[in-house]
Amino acid sequence: MELDFLTENAIIYVLLAWVIIIVTAKALKLQNHGFEIKVYSLVYKNRSVQSVLTRILSRTRRGIKIFADVSVVAGFLMMGFAFWFLLSNISKFFVEPSEFAQLTVLIPGVTLTSAPALMYFILSVPIVLVIHEGAHGIVATLEKIKIKTGGFAIFIALFAGFVEPDEEEFNNAKKISKLRVIGAGATSNVLFSFVLGAILLTNPLFGLVLPEPLLSSFYELPDGVMVISTIEGSGAEKAGLLPNDIITKINDVQIISALDFQKVDLKPGDTVLVTILRDEQELQFPVEIMQSPDDPERGLIGIMRDNTFAYKPVYNFIEWNNPQVSMFLLWLWMISFFIGVLNMLPLPILDGGKFIHTIIDKKISDKAVNRLMWGIYAFTFAVFGLNIALSYSKSGWITI
Repeated sequence: MELDFLTENAIIYVLLAWVIIIVTAKALKLQNHGFEIKVYSLVYKNRSVQSVLTRILSRTRRGIKIFADVSVVAGFLMMGFAFWFLLSNISKFFVEPSEFAQLTVLIPGVTLTSAPALMYFILSVPIVLVIHEGAHGIVATLEKIKIKTGGFAIFIALFAGFVEPDEEEFNNAKKISKLRVIGAGATSNVLFSFVLGAILLTNPLFGLVLPEPLLSSFYELPDGVMVISTIEGSGAEKAGLLPNDIITKINDVQIISALDFQKVDLKPGDTVLVTILRDEQELQFPVEIMQSPDDPERGLIGIMRDNTFAYKPVYNFIEWNNPQVSMFLLWLWMISFFIGVLNMLPLPILDGGKFIHTIIDKKISDKAVNRLMWGIYAFTFAVFGLNIALSYSKSGWITI
């Protein structure tokens, strides 16, 4: 009972941690060292960021110029990919429900409720933000736009990093310069995720999140999921499933790993067709779905299954002996990639909104620009919000 209370009320830990942070910041008088301390936020600003970025730029100017130009093209590609994914995902919910990818917003204490998930998230976000804001800053320096301050902010359970360019210099800069600066942050995150992903292709854990055709190209895939035992009186036992059977398909959903069971809509009382391999022979059994003892609305086949990671990397020249390191790098890859891509969605608080505004600004009247931008914002919010709402309707709030 005590453990259940603690795990189900992770927000308490978050709020307690926030109180400790604020009290400690006050006690150390951090307000005298560039910090702004409020009840709901802790903000740090550093005015020497410009000199650091100038030194970095002096050593890598040619590479940064190429990166800045790539960022403009990448900005369009990431925005297009984000819309394609969200719109196609909505379509899958109605056409191919088993392929629908459930989405959630990572909020410490709300959707991030386990201690490991909170730890990986907290460790990953600062790295991602430093890369993101550093890229904005160094490209702004390249374009001769002054950086007034740089720093980070914590809003209770949310993190943010920032570089603050001189507003007048940014507004007076060429349109292409603005697009380079805006696109640089998201591009740096995605490029970092590509590099990290290339390393993680040697890790069995990474196979759990890779889509096809990448999965079968870089991993030896298992035949299916092995049955360890059947639950007494369950549909699986009555149908004739046995230990060591390998489940390869449920109805029309291919089963490769234990995560694939989540793609099947199992409702108590329904009957599904389970395909198995037994002694290298393919067999099919109609199995009546039983009721989960924990959730009456959730259905179970009635087996104990093998949940081990069965993916074997084709390139396995790195030994991954520490599961915590593997999981942290997987979180870092995930957060870096999705923050990069989703940040190019045209919403007011994201780089994508500034990107689109910069493109259409001064081509039409200010009034028309504002109307068009709010129309784009509304459409984007509706598409993104519908993905979250459909995920909630399918499984409720997704906690990690």
